[in-house]
Amino acid sequence: MIRKTFLMASLAASITLGLSAPHAMAAGKYGPGASDTEIKIGNTMPYSGPASAYGAIGKAFAAYFETVNAAGGINGRKIRFISLDDGYSPPKTVEQTRKLVEQDQVLLIFGGLGTPSNSAVHDYMNKKKVPQLFVQTGATKWGDPKGHPWTMGWQPNYQAEGQIYASRILEENPKAKIAILYQNDDYGKDYVKGMEDGLGDKKSMIIARASYETTDPTLDNQMASLKASGADTFFNVTTPKFAAQAIKKAAELGWKPTHYLNSVSSSAGSVMNPAGAENGVGVITTGYLMDPTDPQWANNPGFKAYKAWFEKALPGANISDNFYVSGYAHAVTMVQVLKQAGDNLTRENVMKEAANLKNFEVDVLLPGIKVNTSATDFYPVENKQMMRWTGKTWELFGKIYGPK
Repeated sequence: MIRKTFLMASLAASITLGLSAPHAMAAGKYGPGASDTEIKIGNTMPYSGPASAYGAIGKAFAAYFETVNAAGGINGRKIRFISLDDGYSPPKTVEQTRKLVEQDQVLLIFGGLGTPSNSAVHDYMNKKKVPQLFVQTGATKWGDPKGHPWTMGWQPNYQAEGQIYASRILEENPKAKIAILYQNDDYGKDYVKGMEDGLGDKKSMIIARASYETTDPTLDNQMASLKASGADTFFNVTTPKFAAQAIKKAAELGWKPTHYLNSVSSSAGSVMNPAGAENGVGVITTGYLMDPTDPQWANNPGFKAYKAWFEKALPGANISDNFYVSGYAHAVTMVQVLKQAGDNLTRENVMKEAANLKNFEVDVLLPGIKVNTSATDFYPVENKQMMRWTGKTWELFGKIYGPK
């Protein structure tokens, strides 16, 4: 379990955070977890278990908030970040979230990882009227301001991504025979629905499906079955551990379909390299964040700022792991919301400001992609671009896709 207040001695000089300097405190208006000196933020993250590769995201959150605190905090207030391990187990997420809300009295829950985990506390958070902000999952349900006004996603939603792959398949191979491997939960089924919706009246192109549970030790049987189907196109809807297994197993089986991999498992450091970098050559995914292994960003001012921050804040960490990039982008957005909230740090106002982001730029988003929200739009990032694994890095190609 990680549970502590994060402080940092200094900032990398090249990073401009745009934080307010310490100032004479106005009479603040506060909800639970906020005061003249502190903003308490809660989080659950799978630091252990089948999705532990995502733990890098929580480490990035912590490191960024350390940096903010070292620069004077937000409007003079330091962030107290309490991040608890839920092991990617929904019952554990419920237990840890209730602790954060009812015992620790956090102002909000930020960046919880996983569709099943966040689904387990979705109704609870809205009943309690506690912001559940920028969840680390692209399930479509996180953009429901009428039904669940206290929950907001961040990344492009899974169904839209599935539709993007379907569009490309129809363009490139309208007679494709598609096999799908998916995690047997809301996360996996959301992607599958997107693919089906994108194929429309041609969804009979899907000739084989195989699901897996997060407790499965391997995907050997599923992969053998999908290969035997005769499919020439493979839609791989898996979390990092299983994505690496599937890519490696396809190579072992000599199966070489056109391979589409969901973007949540596109990390070079956690997926592509562990799978065997050469085994994934030609795999296609989508991206909206700069890939740290892509040399084209070497002189990009935004990426240079991220790299300077990373080397200072996370010494010894693997910079090729784009889960750190994701954590950084989410944390930057969270800090912006708190800055906009000013001295009105009630849960209601924090949620209002989360729904009031206008063309907000994050250093590591692909050029042309910005963060936008409104009272009726709880999807902060909605654009993506195709990219292909070269054996060393992801190479962007094609147009930028937006919401339909």
